Amino acid sequence: MIGILFVHSAGSYWSEVHYKGQMPFAIKQATYLIIGIAVAFFIRNKSIIRIPTFWQFLYIISIVLLIGVLIPGIGVVRNGSQSWIPLGFMNFQPAELAKISVLGVLASALANEKKSKKAVYFQSAILLLLPISLIMLQPDFGSAFVLVVAVFFLLFAAGLSIKFFVAIGAVGIIGFVALIVSAPYRLVRIQAFLDPWKDPLGSGFQAIQSLLAIGPAGLFGFGYGNSRQKFLYLPEPQNDFIFSILLEETGFIGGLIIILAFLTFFTTSFMMAAKANTREAQLMIIAFTSLLTVQTFLNMGVVTGLLPVTGVTLPFISYGGSSLVMTWIIIGIIFNLANTSLNEGRR
Repeated sequence: MIGILFVHSAGSYWSEVHYKGQMPFAIKQATYLIIGIAVAFFIRNKSIIRIPTFWQFLYIISIVLLIGVLIPGIGVVRNGSQSWIPLGFMNFQPAELAKISVLGVLASALANEKKSKKAVYFQSAILLLLPISLIMLQPDFGSAFVLVVAVFFLLFAAGLSIKFFVAIGAVGIIGFVALIVSAPYRLVRIQAFLDPWKDPLGSGFQAIQSLLAIGPAGLFGFGYGNSRQKFLYLPEPQNDFIFSILLEETGFIGGLIIILAFLTFFTTSFMMAAKANTREAQLMIIAFTSLLTVQTFLNMGVVTGLLPVTGVTLPFISYGGSSLVMTWIIIGIIFNLANTSLNEGRR
């Protein structure tokens, strides 16, 4: 509900200027919320979630969609990335489904203790590299980064050796450098992060406008609906930078309440994982909670200037059908796994 309120506040003027005559963002977001909650309630009691072949099938579907979105005429380009497939009432982002399917199939595979460590390492690398490569071709560095870090949390929880993480970390650093070299705009983003005022009307524009929203807000902000940066200063404020508008209108206290709400949610979810009585349920809950945790604090880090600008939504709050519906699907999966473990424990 907080998300809908601030989507309305942040996106009202932007919608009026750029999407005149179309349905307001808040109404669309409310529709996506209803769909997401309905799907979550539908899957919370479905046993198919606990069948490994389901995750394998979902993984294949996500790979097909990731390939499809790169085909001209199927995928549409927004803000320099070909990441969406138009469905009429909403634009679907295959990367959102890929995050869920990759973590699900990996958690299911890691729960199989009969496999050797070498087989687990190889399978994990293959299952991750293929979708990551397709996501980077869009390009969508934010989604790729969130997925990779969530997989690291999953592998750590699965008990893989420290040597494995050191080796992967070394490869990751080399890959990160290669990505920057292969696309100069990423180096520009790093430079803009270090000194946004060097190019205030170009690469540093979003970071500066975000800080200009947050800085003057003080303890209590300017009040709901009284943001100044939403008047075409901060690009698409209802999306990735909605936390800037929230902080501008509610101040430090409002932002602290939101952070505490997220921390409560994450802590509760990790406690559900700790109480799960099957290894598969435990790993899946950890994986999906880690995904939302990483995405949340990456978004907050970007809008507050702690991290370089990258396109990642704030779960539950940012505008976007794919992001919101997939977030609620994750909630449904977590409840499904937690309730199953609880019921099995009672029996």
